[in-house]
Amino acid sequence: MEFSTGLLLLVAAASPQQVTPPPPVADQAPAQPADPDADKPIIPEAEFDKALPPLSNDINAPLEPIAIEPIGAPPPVTVPPTAPTPQEPAELSQPLPPLATFDSTPFVTVADVEDKETQIRYDTVLKGLDGIGLGGQFNSLSALKDGGGKAANATMVSARAREDEALAGRLMRSLGYYDGTAISTIEVVKGADGKTTDRLRAIVSATPGKLYHLSSVTIVADPVVPADLITTAMPLKTGDPIDAARVQGAEANVSTVLPQQGYPFAKVGQRDIILDDATTTGAYTLPVDVGPRSSFGAYTTTGTLAFDAQHVGVLARFKKGELWDTRKVDDLRQALIATGLLSTVSVEPVQTGQPGPDGTQQVDLLVRQIAGPPRSLAVSGGYSTGQGFRLEGTFTHRNLWEPEGALIVNVIGGSQEQGLSTTFRRSNAGKRDRTVSLTASANHSNYDAYNAFTGTLAGRISYDSTPIWQKRLTYNFGFELTGTNESIYDFTALDKTRKTYFIAALPVQALWDTSDNLLNPTKGYRVKVNLSPEASVKGKASPYVRGLVEASAYYPVSDSLVIAGRVRAGSIMGISRNELAPSRRYYGGGGGSVRGYGYQRLGPFDPNGDPVGGRSLSEFSIEARYRFGNFGIVPFFDGGNSYESSIPGVSDLKFGAGIGGRFYTNFGPLRVDVATPLNKRKGDGLIALYISIGQAF
Repeated sequence: MEFSTGLLLLVAAASPQQVTPPPPVADQAPAQPADPDADKPIIPEAEFDKALPPLSNDINAPLEPIAIEPIGAPPPVTVPPTAPTPQEPAELSQPLPPLATFDSTPFVTVADVEDKETQIRYDTVLKGLDGIGLGGQFNSLSALKDGGGKAANATMVSARAREDEALAGRLMRSLGYYDGTAISTIEVVKGADGKTTDRLRAIVSATPGKLYHLSSVTIVADPVVPADLITTAMPLKTGDPIDAARVQGAEANVSTVLPQQGYPFAKVGQRDIILDDATTTGAYTLPVDVGPRSSFGAYTTTGTLAFDAQHVGVLARFKKGELWDTRKVDDLRQALIATGLLSTVSVEPVQTGQPGPDGTQQVDLLVRQIAGPPRSLAVSGGYSTGQGFRLEGTFTHRNLWEPEGALIVNVIGGSQEQGLSTTFRRSNAGKRDRTVSLTASANHSNYDAYNAFTGTLAGRISYDSTPIWQKRLTYNFGFELTGTNESIYDFTALDKTRKTYFIAALPVQALWDTSDNLLNPTKGYRVKVNLSPEASVKGKASPYVRGLVEASAYYPVSDSLVIAGRVRAGSIMGISRNELAPSRRYYGGGGGSVRGYGYQRLGPFDPNGDPVGGRSLSEFSIEARYRFGNFGIVPFFDGGNSYESSIPGVSDLKFGAGIGGRFYTNFGPLRVDVATPLNKRKGDGLIALYISIGQAF
């Protein structure tokens, strides 16, 4: 305040506009004569210079203090000496240590330890919610329950109880109890002797009040086809409780059904419920913008393309002009992803304003795609007793010839099989899930039954099931030209020899499938028929027919237990066994046959104890597939044999039993089976192990 005042005075003195001479006064007294000593100095100049201290020649030296003793000043006052200033400790004069050397651990006192160890125990009591079915939901969301009956102090217990008050109110309103109230109290628990303890009891008391019901259900929307489409999709009616979950579920059902029935642009608005306290009812109103009724139009595509719009139409399971169904659009999106050629893809409806059939508007589908890497390298392997190790590597270029023209190079290395094959494959060839392939391969097989060097050229057209679209009926047919040089036991010469065969075949397969899953079926059945007219040329042409029928069924005993069974029978007619190439005969035993026996070791044997195969086959299997989480246990029992005759029989069946483990993944179960032969013969092992992907059947 003093600074401000001084500043104002300084400004006033420095401003010439504010210093104005006073006006002359007429009756002013006459001026006094001037003082002759007014201009004399107060102190002589010589005396003043003598009083100044001597100045140093160093311009950087500090100024010396000036002691001026005023003229006529009183004598100096003698001040008694004060106590000497204490010297500062030597530690204070030292520089501070580096910051990194400081110990930043908080100092812990005894009181701190006691505070951490001290906790209040409390019990939680809920009243009034169990009667309306909210007790379990309250306990799962309760702050008191979440605290585990422990708190730092009573204030924290009280805060949790207030949170649970609000929770109880929200839960009651979610069921339609809009007048419900909740209150919490904290009390000290008394012991059996009537004395207070250090334990608290938190009580949340809820009073639901009356339940509110719907007095009316009104849908504000333009007319739709059929007229009751929205009302049928809205499972709410007058008199229903105003249950939040049920109301939201009904609205979600409307938003789901409309796009499935021709309205891709339908939008459900914000509901309005007007409550009446007097009647405890609510009037429900829901606005719905249905948009135009639409049909499928053309396809357009944009982005980094893996294929053009025409191929998108091949993958679609609907035709232009059909009523819009968002489920079919989702299926198309999944099919585009399943090609393996796209890293990103979306399918969007686009209004065209063009009229469609039955009063609809034509809506095009815009496919936004970004092509992914077309090349891939895969490695798989397995092991089974009798076959040993088998390692397979595959290189694939999935889009070498657009669209979806793939080059596949396959290499097999194993204990008993080595091979190389090249396949040209066109997926979705003119029709979704139809595949055309041409394969050339060279293989060496070294089994107990035969040793063969084989070259094959084969073509096939197939219509297959996929995890996205599992079909009831699938099929494949094609041709096969094979040249093979194989070891064979000549029963006429009673010795092993090698023979060369040239084989032409026209294989056909059909599968009827009602199961619920390709890799892990739990219900339904399958019937598969293989038929292959063939001709073997070894000096002369010998025509014959190979046939195989297999049926499997799956019965769910419970959610965790499935009983699965399989039967299989095969026959080769029109040729003797000795004229038939060993690789074309039927053998039993192994992981996909009768487990417990070695691969191809069921059937007739030559005098050396090696299997020679037969012209017929009979097999069965039964499993109890028990699953718990991502794991499973599968006890099983198998039986079967192969026979020299062309008619499959049931005599001299060999049986195997064991137990398997399953680890269920998103691409199918990993199978590990351990089995033992129940009709053990000379040369059969005691234990057989099988590791593979997928169920045994």
